[in-house]
Amino acid sequence: MQQYILVTGGTKGIGRAVIEQFAKEGFHIITCSRNEKDLQKLKLEIEQRYTFTKVLYQEADLSDKESLNNFIKYVKGLDVKIDVLVNNSGLFIPGKIYEEDDNALPFMINTNVYSTYYITKAFVTDMIRRRSGHIFNMCSTASITPYTNGGSYCISKYAVYGLTKVLREELKEHNVRVTAILPGATLTASWEGVDLPPERFMRSEDVAMAIYGAYTMSPNSVVEEVLIRPQLGDI
Repeated sequence: MQQYILVTGGTKGIGRAVIEQFAKEGFHIITCSRNEKDLQKLKLEIEQRYTFTKVLYQEADLSDKESLNNFIKYVKGLDVKIDVLVNNSGLFIPGKIYEEDDNALPFMINTNVYSTYYITKAFVTDMIRRRSGHIFNMCSTASITPYTNGGSYCISKYAVYGLTKVLREELKEHNVRVTAILPGATLTASWEGVDLPPERFMRSEDVAMAIYGAYTMSPNSVVEEVLIRPQLGDI
């Protein structure tokens, strides 16, 4: 039976690496991003590389409730079973709480927290009914370690981590697995322009491999959280 993975924010960084990893294993892909051209490019590249995989997508800005609802409606209209959900969409805006723009916190809460909350609510009921499914929420080392210039980003990621822990407790009796992913500095677009060598960062592919490894464990076990840092420590 064909399996489907839904990855939000799938055209770059960790989201793209997760799509590559699961496509390699024969999954069909459902994803979104803010950029239609990036989505078209993703579909072309993945379907050429993995000929048995389909990429289904819709342009969406998950910080916007209407756009988020339209994406949920699109996915439900596909009438497929979501086996794996990776809530990956996120936004990082550096700044200190007392210096950052007043819109920073609402914007990052909408993007990082509310998108995870509403996407999960939309598809978890079917997982409960089937007693099957795995939800991965993209947290961060910033979910457990506050740092200067993290400001509202840290606040939002603490919230995603808390959401994930609550969800794990609620869903364990329904046989739906929930995993928090807490990556440290990963070489993605968020770090563009930083004057540090690439080897100082983690690779997105390593995070994707950790996610796939957690997914492939037997139904008797769940990896509740995965904490990954660069070998030389946080940046």
